[in-house]
Amino acid sequence: MAELKKAWIIFTCLSLLHGFTASLNCSSPTPESLFDALERDLFSKKLLRPVKSFSSILNVSLDMTLSAILGVNEKAQSLTTIIWQSQVWKIEGLSWDEEQCGTTRVSIPRENLWVPDILITEFMDEDVSPQTPFVYLFNTGHVHDDKPVRVVSSCRLQIYTFPFDIQNCTLTFRSYIHFADDIQLIQRRTADEILEESQEVMRTKGEWELIDIKADQNHLEVTLGGFSEIKFYIVLRRRPLLYVVNLLIPSCFLITVDVFSFFLPCGSVDRGAFKMTLILGYTVFLLIMNDLLPVTGDTTPLMNVLFSLSLALMVASLLETVLITNLQFSSSQYSAVPKWLSILVLQYLARLVCLPPKKKSNRVTVCLHPPNRAMDSSVISASDLQSIYAEKPPPDPALDELKKLSRDLTAIRVQIDKHFEGSSSSHEWLMIGIVVDRLLFAIYIVFISSSFASIISIWIWNNSVDT
Repeated sequence: MAELKKAWIIFTCLSLLHGFTASLNCSSPTPESLFDALERDLFSKKLLRPVKSFSSILNVSLDMTLSAILGVNEKAQSLTTIIWQSQVWKIEGLSWDEEQCGTTRVSIPRENLWVPDILITEFMDEDVSPQTPFVYLFNTGHVHDDKPVRVVSSCRLQIYTFPFDIQNCTLTFRSYIHFADDIQLIQRRTADEILEESQEVMRTKGEWELIDIKADQNHLEVTLGGFSEIKFYIVLRRRPLLYVVNLLIPSCFLITVDVFSFFLPCGSVDRGAFKMTLILGYTVFLLIMNDLLPVTGDTTPLMNVLFSLSLALMVASLLETVLITNLQFSSSQYSAVPKWLSILVLQYLARLVCLPPKKKSNRVTVCLHPPNRAMDSSVISASDLQSIYAEKPPPDPALDELKKLSRDLTAIRVQIDKHFEGSSSSHEWLMIGIVVDRLLFAIYIVFISSSFASIISIWIWNNSVDT
């Protein structure tokens, strides 16, 4: 009797256990029988959240895999990606026996089930990815929903260090209307596992590369309650080779040519024409490559600052060439160099730019027969000649020719002395032009070197901070 009672208890427990794990009764292990049972006990309740009571929380396990990076739009501040979104939840009280129904899982149309409204809050455009009409339903009551999603999400892009920039974009998954008391999101895998799989399945090898994925589970509080959400931080790095080859290297070549143009003779007209042609070529280069530069109203990239600075330096070097050329070709029309300017430039600045002043010559020109007042004039008038001839009787023709030749030589000497006096002033202006040219060239080299070094340092520092 005791054994019979014991067997009855065991049978009752097995029956209860069987009834708990196999709520669906299939008449035969065929798809038609299982579908009839699902239609009778499950499909009719697709409008209700699959829980036993309203106070029960439905746990949804969420997972994602980044499979493609389609592009980044700096102007629209958006990121376009392809992800595989996977979510799993359990229908309470649903189960069936594998032997009785013939399978452990079955694919059923999505519209026949209640599906959680899990969305990405950063969505900016309609999802145009292929729709998957089926989900997997397991005999334990778990539903597996995997689908591809084309995500056009908003992302605050920082392009200050373009093209060596690193972007950190966020994808936030949460229910659209259900509070945390109704749906609780659970992260199924760690961020490292998601990153490893994403890098393995990544199909695109374009401008951007995936370097890291981070995850964080949050609780968003609002007025009526709170939402359960999971944030995935997608860290991307731009491949800069295209921009370095097409933008930076040609710009550096043109700047180098402009630097070496200072070695042309400063008094040459070809130097100014060469610099003007260089500026024209650089402007055309910027117009052609303008499509490669990012367009945004938030910040100005360092590369744009570099190009503007290079163009400004070219224009400054052209203005410097105009100034020096004016000193070289119009110095004869200037008055004598002021004493203070001569001392400042030819003595102090000349030593600063390694152009020491030349020592003055010790030779002195002595005139044994200095010309009288009448001979100081460059033009001898006819009345002066008459007064000279009236003093003495006309000599013989040979002596007269010698006196005439002496007067002509004296007039020539006076003109040559005046010319040398003007040449001395012009020579000082020429020397001032040479010293100023070399000084401005040194300033140009220092300024362009410091500017390029500062920009490169900022690029390196920002990349080290971002990584």
